[in-house]
Amino acid sequence: MRNESWTLMLPPLGIMLTGLGILLLRQQGMGHPILEQLVELPYIPWMCVCILLAALIQFVLLHSRPPADPWMFPTALFLTSIGLMMLARLKMELLPAQLKWLCIGMLLFLLMLRLRKFTLRLTEYPYLLGIGCVVLLVLPLLFGTEIGGSRNWIVLGSFRVQPSEFGKILLVLFLAAYLSEHRHMLSLPSRKLLLLRLPPFRFIAPLLCIWSAAILMFVVAKDLGSALLFFGIAVFMTYMATGSRSYVCIACAAFSLAAVLSYFMFGHVRVRFDIWLDPWQDPGGMAYQVVQSLFALGTGGVWGTGFGFGHPGIIPEVHTDFIFSAIAEEFGLVGALMVMLAYLLFFYEGIRVALTRRQTAHMLLAAGAASVFFLQAFIIIAGVTKFLPLTGITLPFISYGGSSMVSSFLLLGILIAVSRGEGA
Repeated sequence: MRNESWTLMLPPLGIMLTGLGILLLRQQGMGHPILEQLVELPYIPWMCVCILLAALIQFVLLHSRPPADPWMFPTALFLTSIGLMMLARLKMELLPAQLKWLCIGMLLFLLMLRLRKFTLRLTEYPYLLGIGCVVLLVLPLLFGTEIGGSRNWIVLGSFRVQPSEFGKILLVLFLAAYLSEHRHMLSLPSRKLLLLRLPPFRFIAPLLCIWSAAILMFVVAKDLGSALLFFGIAVFMTYMATGSRSYVCIACAAFSLAAVLSYFMFGHVRVRFDIWLDPWQDPGGMAYQVVQSLFALGTGGVWGTGFGFGHPGIIPEVHTDFIFSAIAEEFGLVGALMVMLAYLLFFYEGIRVALTRRQTAHMLLAAGAASVFFLQAFIIIAGVTKFLPLTGITLPFISYGGSSMVSSFLLLGILIAVSRGEGA
């Protein structure tokens, strides 16, 4: 079993090294000797550190007792390798920074493995987690800077952080703690509103606060992606804890009402929605990104144009929001499906782990963490393919961004911690 687990590490490392080799060979064809490039490239040391950290993590996971899930870390490494390869293709100057954040993310992941008991014990403090989540959501509204049309960044000199990336972790922890503690009261409603059965208000008030915060992000911060993500996490975990369709109906009705009101009251919401309905009304202006993304998807076809032979650089911010379009253009439908299947495997493994837990809090924690990866990937892929209105969130493990990379590995640490069982 251990040999098989080590074998799972070979594809992601092979992808990363092969992509780098192809880029170096293309540079040699332009008159740049490979050996000179290897000496001069600033990301080579960081890449070596990342490979050593990945090997160390796999060694720790293989020798952990109780044993950890064998698929999650190699799957995350596969997605990360795809992201690094595409970033080297699209924005080589950003690769060293991304590798540094990857190192930080993996170090924090190792720390979470070491502090596994403490991580799981966080679910004993639901209200502190809830307050922390709300604070992180409100911070950009008070002190944030608008970047890319969304006010979801805090800028301190040259350092930028996106609080919502870490807010989703606290949201999962809070919902796992709160829903497990009040599961029976929420599952046995005592009041009836039309066809819906509801518990006393004091039990659903915290959930309403989270839903309201998501709507506030949608309206004030212009952050549709994070709003959809937070809303989806809350609805998914609430339904999984209670099995009640009433909460799903109430949440969807409230969010739909807020969306309709926002469309008529706020211009930026109306622009996003109109672009989604008909991007060809302004293909060279507000809809330029979506139109170029659709061209990239069509150009890729089934097998793609080949790595390094497409033109994804035409799409603005292709290394963040639209990196999936670049993958689909150069690797085609086959490559795009491989990426989506990796996220589905992640979700499947997370739900499988959740269904094997005896404690409700741990079950919800694993399911919530798995749902974050699935929902985030679905929202951004749906946005670049025009299935949903365009959102400004990242593709986990793949898109460029320090906040996204670190938060993804923290969530992965939670999943691995739960997968190791409820023993010592």
